[in-house]
Amino acid sequence: MSEEHRETGTGWPPPVGPGRPSGPAGEPDPRPDAPDPDELSPLAPVEPVEPVSPAEREDVPAPAEEPGAGAVPDRAPVSRRLTSAGAMIAVLLALLGFTLVVQLKTTSTDPTLAATREEDLVRISSDLDSRERRLRQDIEALEESQRQLRSGELGRQAALEEATRRADELGILAGTLPAVGPGLEVRFSGPEKAMSSTRILDAVQELRGAGAEAMQIQGADGTAVRIIASTYFVDASGGGLVVDGRRLSGPYTILVIGDPATMRTALNIPGGVVSSVRDAAGNVTSEDREVVEVSQLHAPIKLDHARPVS
Repeated sequence: MSEEHRETGTGWPPPVGPGRPSGPAGEPDPRPDAPDPDELSPLAPVEPVEPVSPAEREDVPAPAEEPGAGAVPDRAPVSRRLTSAGAMIAVLLALLGFTLVVQLKTTSTDPTLAATREEDLVRISSDLDSRERRLRQDIEALEESQRQLRSGELGRQAALEEATRRADELGILAGTLPAVGPGLEVRFSGPEKAMSSTRILDAVQELRGAGAEAMQIQGADGTAVRIIASTYFVDASGGGLVVDGRRLSGPYTILVIGDPATMRTALNIPGGVVSSVRDAAGNVTSEDREVVEVSQLHAPIKLDHARPVS
């Protein structure tokens, strides 16, 4: 018999199962796996829980949950959540706003006019005012012709005078009639590059836009060509220009009938004809004349199939 059996007094070993320790009442269970004394037994009665108001519920911190199977992760506030689609939309809106701002600034500011001198702006304004006055005069003349044509007894005579006047105007525009009146004498000189066909055509277009009514161009040898709507300009091989099939040599002189001040302003607009010719080492001079005679005629086109309708 072992020493342990002798101590028990029974001769048999003590039971293996855990026994309830006998300690003083009220002391905690010394077993390491003993339940918490504050934990309620399943058979113990449950005390009623008093309801908690919303204000008190906000003050009480929520119990932290241990991570594990079945645990729901804490969700961030809605205001802090930003999806990729929302970020892309915000970036696109920012780019759209930036583009609109840049476009508005570009369209509202003209860099050419911003860098223009004050006297150049005055000339441009004067040119626009002259064009406006000329258009108003044309409107008034057409309205007066309309009133005369609609009148009773004077209608036939007014119609005949109007037809004659229109025929003369069309003859001048077509180059089949000579013309005389106040205008400008514009002279182009310099190297061939400064007097190219492109620059001469630009000058003709500027003069037309400023109200030129009749024009002719003349070369150094005195050869002249009437300028009409169908006139073309080509750089000739070996130098010079070919105007409506006729060769001219520089320097060139353009005689033009119209308002001298308006046409001179159109030629001297910043970045216009005079500036481009001077940039190419050429020179443009214009002289006002009270009487300019455009005498060179353009051969009328022979019509083979068309005829007027009476």
